[in-house]
Amino acid sequence: MALEQRDRLPTYQLLADHLRAQIMSGALRPGDRLPTEPDLCARSGVSRSTVREALRLLASQNLIVTTRGVTGGSFVAQPDPVLLGDLLSTGLNLLLVSGGVSTEHWLEVRETFEVPAAGLAARRRTDEQLGGLTETLFDSEQVDLEAIMAGHLAFHVRLAQATGNPLYQLITQPLYEVHNEKALSTRAPIGVWRRADADHRVIVRAIAAGDAAAARAAARVHIEHMRSDYATHAGRA
Repeated sequence: MALEQRDRLPTYQLLADHLRAQIMSGALRPGDRLPTEPDLCARSGVSRSTVREALRLLASQNLIVTTRGVTGGSFVAQPDPVLLGDLLSTGLNLLLVSGGVSTEHWLEVRETFEVPAAGLAARRRTDEQLGGLTETLFDSEQVDLEAIMAGHLAFHVRLAQATGNPLYQLITQPLYEVHNEKALSTRAPIGVWRRADADHRVIVRAIAAGDAAAARAAARVHIEHMRSDYATHAGRA
């Protein structure tokens, strides 16, 4: 294992980058044991402290887990959709707060995923998934804002689940756990959320009927309503 010095990066980072590349390429797969610390020292020609720092960096990125004991060691981590979603949500929030991404950019991405997701759900949903979608609908005359926001998130998460494509769920949840959603929730009148719920009901009816075209059209209308509401009540990011 030859570590090429580049851009004056610390040696532990070079070693971490090398191991990360093996993980990302599939040369090291989830559950595989990494070489022991002495083996990594011998292969890379670095000190044990450098190896440990590299492993700590990989662990902080949720790429490996380290266990103690006779059967312990460092192992490639199993992908965790929750952790991956948290990382995406954090990164998206940082981009929105910094101004690197605008609210319109964010809504464009939502439209890119939500519209086809509604069509897929209409074709693929199970009865159980349809029931789960229906459960997220609320009586906006009776529930508080916190419950409304929870229902709004749950609707889109369950819509993603109903597509039958796990990547939709991984990508969808972070899109709704962002500062923009919270900003709109504190500024918009209750009428905004009543209309959102009405939009969701139209989408659910189309999904229940198995009408993919109607589901996509309803989802597109919902995005246009949200675009108007963000421009009016939450401002541009």
